[in-house]
Amino acid sequence: MNDEYAWVLQAQQGNDDAFTQLVETYQKPVYNLCYRMLGEPEIAEDAAQETFLRAYQNLHRYDSSRSFGTWILSIAAHYCIDRLRKKKFSVFSIDAEDEDGMSFEVADTSSPDPEVESVKKEERDRLHILLKDLDPTDRATVIMRYWYDYSEVEIAESLKLTVSAVKSRLHRSRRALAGMWQAEMSRAQPERRSHESLAF
Repeated sequence: MNDEYAWVLQAQQGNDDAFTQLVETYQKPVYNLCYRMLGEPEIAEDAAQETFLRAYQNLHRYDSSRSFGTWILSIAAHYCIDRLRKKKFSVFSIDAEDEDGMSFEVADTSSPDPEVESVKKEERDRLHILLKDLDPTDRATVIMRYWYDYSEVEIAESLKLTVSAVKSRLHRSRRALAGMWQAEMSRAQPERRSHESLAF
């Protein structure tokens, strides 16, 4: 944390090397948040670059009592919410998740049980696709809570919401995702059953 605080202070005084250190530290979490929000690698890459550009331009506004990570991820989340409001993405690309070490792709080729990993990845992919049906702010709230383990207070600060609004958005989103998940599973189940009965 001391290094990070020193980098921020130096970057605020115009030291580009210090800002580069901050970019290298946060480029992966920022890109991953943008990817989960926007769903397409190229667009997420552009959004991550825009996030760092905005952070650089607004370094003088950074409040050192907050975590730098919280601040930069809130810039990314706001930018992605704006993008989603301007243009609705109808399809999430999941084919590209094998590239560039996406954090959704946690299956290891040397894993002792590739079948289990394959099922886990399938479930993560499905959840990732379901996220697109949530309102952009709800989507950001869910991602920050369950992927980044932000507290409700941190999410409220980042997205300029009240804590009670965050709680209500999380509750509504969990119910919506659970309903969509259930519908997906019940659609998939009859197909499996008919396949199994034919096999016998």
